[in-house]
Formats: sequence, structure tokens, C-alpha cells
Amino acid sequence: MRPIQNLLRQFTQQPELVQRFLAFDELGETAYLRSHASGHFTASCWLVDTQGKRVLLTHHRKLNRWLQLGGHADGDIDLVRVALTEAQEESGLSDLFIAPQIFDLDVHEIPARGEDPAHLHWDVRFVVRAMGGLDFVTSGESLALAWRDVCEVAGDVSGLYDDSVRRMALMWIQNLRDSRWCKLPK
Repeated sequence: MRPIQNLLRQFTQQPELVQRFLAFDELGETAYLRSHASGHFTASCWLVDTQGKRVLLTHHRKLNRWLQLGGHADGDIDLVRVALTEAQEESGLSDLFIAPQIFDLDVHEIPARGEDPAHLHWDVRFVVRAMGGLDFVTSGESLALAWRDVCEVAGDVSGLYDDSVRRMALMWIQNLRDSRWCKLPK
């Protein structure tokens, strides 16, 4: 049994989407390969500072959008490991802690680019906390990295942040069980 199956069964939010992910996982290890042209698993992270009030986002080089850190599984069926590895590689941060439970699921289309056709990313998202220094290093995959206030991201109405990033910000605030520090627009 692949690790994602247990993780998905423990994730009680988004039940219809969980079923779609479980069905996609039935493709087996092929679903974890970038070469599966119609779509493949990716893993990403909601990387927050020690207080949980700021999230590290990337201005993605290829997609030209502010997104969470993450990337392709490239054959690795352990998506927790993939998310943590991507967080370290894309941020240069060490001393990261990953919660091994799913935080969010998202299926989104990646537009055709060069010889790569349009395809789906079946993204499994985890919470990662920076437990040490917060001085990041921008990798070649990013135009920029920035620590952003979670409240700012959740309340953004300008379209600066992807809808799924705003959704994760709202979920994160709700998970803190004390959102008094965050004033969201009505």
C-alpha cells in the first residue's frame, strides 16, 4: 500500500476530492512520474515561521504567480518526504519540521509550455514549520521568495495570490483557533 492511501483516509476535509485522489492513486507508481502526461502527483508545503503568523511563498518562475513551495514527486511515493525536500531545496532553510498529515488537497491545470502539454497537478499539501533561522536563499525555480503575513494573504482581494493559497491562509487561521490577531475584510 502506498503511504498516500492512509493519509487520504485520515483526511476528513474535502471528502469528494479525497475520493478523486484515491481513484487517481489507483494508477500506481505511474501517477508519481512527471512523464505521466495527463497529470501526476506533486507535494507542497504551507511553510510557516515559528509563530505561525507568516508563510514563505515563492514567485514561481514558470507560472509567474505567488505560490507555496513544492514540486514533482518524480517517482517518490512518499509525498511527506517530497514536500519536506522541496521546502529545503527551494528555500535553503534547514531545521524544518513537517506535520505528516495532509493540510490541503488541490487539483489544478498547468498550462502547456514548450513541448510539455497542459496537464494536471494532483497536489498534496503539508504544514512545515521553520524552527530555526528564517533567512532563505532563492533557488533558480523562483523569481523571488518572501515571508508574507498570513492575514494579508487571507484577506487579499487584489488577485496577487492564487485562490488556493488564499484558501490555505484562511484554513491556517481557522486551525489556530485564535484568529483575534487577524482582522480580515468582510
